[in-house]
Amino acid sequence: MSLIRRYAAMALLALAASAPAVAQTPIKVGVIVPLSGGAGPQGQHVEQAIRTMAELVNESGGVLGRPLEIVVRDDESTPAVGVSRANELIAQGVSVIIEGWNSPVALAMQPVIARAGVLDITMFASADAILSGEGNPLAIRLNASNSQGGAAVAQAIARRFKGSRIAFLTENDAYGIGTQAAIEAEFARMGYAYEKVAEEKFPFTQADFRIPLTTVRAARPDVTVAINANEGLGMPAIIRQFQQGRVPGQLLAALGTVAPSVISVAGKAAEGVAGVDIYFPDVEPFASNPANQRFVARMKRAYGHPPDKFMAVGAIALQVWTMAAGELKTLEREPLARRIRGGSFQGTLFGDVRFAPDGQLQVPTYVFTVRDGRIVTQE
Repeated sequence: MSLIRRYAAMALLALAASAPAVAQTPIKVGVIVPLSGGAGPQGQHVEQAIRTMAELVNESGGVLGRPLEIVVRDDESTPAVGVSRANELIAQGVSVIIEGWNSPVALAMQPVIARAGVLDITMFASADAILSGEGNPLAIRLNASNSQGGAAVAQAIARRFKGSRIAFLTENDAYGIGTQAAIEAEFARMGYAYEKVAEEKFPFTQADFRIPLTTVRAARPDVTVAINANEGLGMPAIIRQFQQGRVPGQLLAALGTVAPSVISVAGKAAEGVAGVDIYFPDVEPFASNPANQRFVARMKRAYGHPPDKFMAVGAIALQVWTMAAGELKTLEREPLARRIRGGSFQGTLFGDVRFAPDGQLQVPTYVFTVRDGRIVTQE
């Protein structure tokens, strides 16, 4: 090598040593939510929230010095499609899959993801079987379970609305049936006397509830419990048709089924509707939480609206996983699952949080009522 070429090579090496490190290979994070159909609008909002959280994480150095890359698939609220999308993400080499809008789809995907050795974090699907260990022995869930949500609804009826004549509008699947069973089990545990005056079941895709509501109206309930995970179509339809049918008594939605988007679609008919939930962006204890403040501000700046519960759950699912990975300095499924299950995390969107040994996030629930188009929480 000539002297000139040798000096040139040395100069290039020196320049490379002084330049910023070449960007590390991204860590792929799989996300499976409905992006079309009745729950499509909510799924799209969840995607926005997860991408926002990924931006915040990347701005802080990423995970293990590597940036996050979010890879999203549409499960179409259909179990077979969800399984297909899970296999697609597994083939792409994702390190974790964050999934689970409705229980039938999540339950179908769980064993597929577990067999592939990929960590599976469920966001919303609330069937108790999600954490049973049958499909995924290292399961993790952020949303309240059927049992937790059912107990919260039963306690709201007994303590706040004091209804004794109860009607049920129940989605006819693992989510709906499990939630109703949990409500009635909590009544029994409390020794609360009630009469089930009507019980109407329906499929996830149903949007016309006029006939079932005619039966409910004739029963003259004190409280009608609506258990409907189709927030884009079914729940707004129930709210509007409940008012149009002049059904007496209080309409009480199951946990997590009345988001601001539902209120927007339902319009004035949503006035007075009650429900229970686990997150609200602008009330305590969330409003003064710095992590939540940053997330809410970024969502407003990027998308023009604050996050609802669904968005926050998606974001905290990613946040907790990144915290565990950063602490343990690994992307391996089993150690991360064992760190999260039974573990505690500080400084999340929800404040300081704790998971039960079975992987269930432990969070309080809050009763709310819709007033002037806004969700108003109650003590």
